[in-house]
Amino acid sequence: MNLIDGKKISYEKRIEIEKRIEKIKQQTSKVPGLATILVGNNPASQVYIKSKIKACKDVGIKSFHHTLHENTSIENISALIKDLNNNQEVDGILLQLPLPNNQDAQDCINAINPLKDVDGLHPFNAGLLNLSKSWDEIIEKNILVSCTPLGVIHMLQMSNISITGKTAVVIGRSNLVGKPVSMLLLANNATIIMAHSKTNNLKNLCKNADIIVAAIGKPKFVNKDFIKDGAVVIDVGINRTPDGLCGDVDFDSVKDMNINITPVPGGVGPMTITMLLENTLKAFNNKINRN
Repeated sequence: MNLIDGKKISYEKRIEIEKRIEKIKQQTSKVPGLATILVGNNPASQVYIKSKIKACKDVGIKSFHHTLHENTSIENISALIKDLNNNQEVDGILLQLPLPNNQDAQDCINAINPLKDVDGLHPFNAGLLNLSKSWDEIIEKNILVSCTPLGVIHMLQMSNISITGKTAVVIGRSNLVGKPVSMLLLANNATIIMAHSKTNNLKNLCKNADIIVAAIGKPKFVNKDFIKDGAVVIDVGINRTPDGLCGDVDFDSVKDMNINITPVPGGVGPMTITMLLENTLKAFNNKINRN
């Protein structure tokens, strides 16, 4: 088994981002700004937000954080977002999901200026991704893409793992991971099978895949019986269990296999935050180029 070290790849990418921001600061006396919004006091969300704020500080991005009461209405959340849309110091807006009390966040996401949508969830940016014909086009147009899928592609590229011509099974169809990572793999010339909880013969489909992206949200769901020799396994799952954090892949089951795999923790997670920094810088550069 060969580990795809998300921590190491993330660290190298953050150094690059920090240098690019320092150069911009010297040239313009400005730095990118990221606004984060946390509704309620979910412990996991609090940890994520703290990590994002610290990462911003480390690379030189200005951070604007807003904490709202768990009973804050969708209308009031959207009103804050509209204020941030008009704030010239804010280049990116991130609403920490999920919202408390099972509130549907789509109206809030729709309220974000697509040019500041660093999570890549606004219908405008999702549409741009789906209309893109290739990875080169996504890069050239500086499209804001969901951070976790973007991190997955970056990890594969930095690990010199070829995507072109490979068969990839994506387990999960969420707007946050499953759908966009499928589109990004397709843009990199993979053949995509999008699978989910209702898919028949899932194990057999995975067994024939060169690349498996597990994003189904079920602890240790994917085991050695799903994976062929030589496959690449990207474990997007972060599940809290009585025994601690684990992914959607049964790591102990596959540890003796001849595969490339991302660990949990230390795989996709660090890359997600790094791609948030990348998207914030991208949004800042897009603004500069428009002005």
